[in-house]
Amino acid sequence: VIIQDLPGIYSLSPYTLEEVVARTYLVTEKPDAILNIVDGTNIERNLYLTTQLIELGIPVVVAINMMDLVRKRGDKISISKLEKELACPVFEISALKNEGIKEVVAKTVETARSGKVIHAPATFHESVEKAIGAIEKELGSLVDTGLARWYAIKVFERDEKVLETVSLNESQKTAIEKIISDCEKEFDDDSESIITNERYEYISGIISAAVRKAVSEDNMTMSDRIDKIVTNRILGLPIFFCVMFLIYAIAMGGWPISIGTIATGFANDVIFGEWVPGL
Repeated sequence: VIIQDLPGIYSLSPYTLEEVVARTYLVTEKPDAILNIVDGTNIERNLYLTTQLIELGIPVVVAINMMDLVRKRGDKISISKLEKELACPVFEISALKNEGIKEVVAKTVETARSGKVIHAPATFHESVEKAIGAIEKELGSLVDTGLARWYAIKVFERDEKVLETVSLNESQKTAIEKIISDCEKEFDDDSESIITNERYEYISGIISAAVRKAVSEDNMTMSDRIDKIVTNRILGLPIFFCVMFLIYAIAMGGWPISIGTIATGFANDVIFGEWVPGL
């Protein structure tokens, strides 16, 4: 078994040297499996890379690290729901406490030896998926079949480094540009931003389904603190009755001066006593 440790990155976009090195290795060397280690305390940001890795068509095993801190904070991550949403094996680990390491390594080796081809699930808006599918057809045999979706997405984003590696003729370039332009008009945005927004929307859905964050006292807003008091199962009703009594007393009387008394006096003495008779 050969293990290749790649630079720590947050995406496969070619903006940093680390991203270029990691992406080039994955696309050209095509490893048998990818072990994607995700920071469980910042899972939403880390899943951006995970979704891109799955699009490569290479089997992915996800290890949610720092689970000891996740549990300490009171957060909950449903591994079964993550596996369902991502369509790949997901494990809890804690590198600090050496928990779950053997299991995730064994699964990664098993996955690599299985030789199964992974088909990334459709994750974007119907119109975007339609555009990506059309670009895949245009690319045809110009790209590796297993990487077809990844290439199509990168071409949709007008990734220059990817476009340099694909030998498109003028007819294909024109057809692909029309596909991209039509989608940009529909979403009123540039193609790269469309993919970014769609990806984050997909990740947001995963987080909503699989992650439950505890609200700590330190992170509570003023609104949360008020809600915690007024919705208390013991204090809630007494507070409600007190508030209703105050509203009634201020509006209808019970105080030396009330809103109801002022409004009634103004209507009788000014409106009907002075204004109306003078009309």
